[in-house]
Amino acid sequence: MDWLNQISSSGAESSIETLITSLLAAFVLGQVLAWTYLKTHAGLSYSRSFTQSLVLIAMSASMVMFVIGNSLVTAFGLLGALAIIRFRNNLKDTRDIVFVFFSLIIGMAVGISRLPAAAVATLIFCLSISFLHFSAFGTRGFYDGHLRCRLKPGREKDISAILHSFCLKFRQVSSSHGGDSMELVFEVLLRNKQRGDEFVRTLESSDGVLDAGLVVRDSLMEA
Repeated sequence: MDWLNQISSSGAESSIETLITSLLAAFVLGQVLAWTYLKTHAGLSYSRSFTQSLVLIAMSASMVMFVIGNSLVTAFGLLGALAIIRFRNNLKDTRDIVFVFFSLIIGMAVGISRLPAAAVATLIFCLSISFLHFSAFGTRGFYDGHLRCRLKPGREKDISAILHSFCLKFRQVSSSHGGDSMELVFEVLLRNKQRGDEFVRTLESSDGVLDAGLVVRDSLMEA
């Protein structure tokens, strides 16, 4: 009866309402963070479970902060409990680690009733991530790939017109001579990546060109 009376007291009701509000806020802000990760992710390491974990981590951190409160004993108890858990999932992408870290920050901020600060920080963080993604910040590749062309000596000018026709920009990076042929390697920025096969066929059909090969860089490799 004493326990039921304690649950029905106004203080307990206030605590339960605070807990529910914190968990819902962490869920919403975690969703915003997870959707930002989903829309801006590039590469081959995408995992649906990781995206969902961003939401759950925020909620878990919020619950931890609520349970700890101002109790130092509880904090050490939770620290000891967490030390038993071993996480065997290695994050290969530094960017994923940043998202996990910020998800924890969201949960901690919500758990100590700093909801306005958590909301503003989440908004600014997601806008920053979106800007970095859509502006391709940090990209160093200004060419689509490499063209290797083997031709007869003295026929370099024969392929110049073809290069200008299919490429917005190109740059010769190496040349080598061997017997009755020479090999040229170019960095190329194609006008249309879908016409790469046509580009190679046109080169191979040109007089003086013995063979050609085009390697187009996967845009995900730099992401």
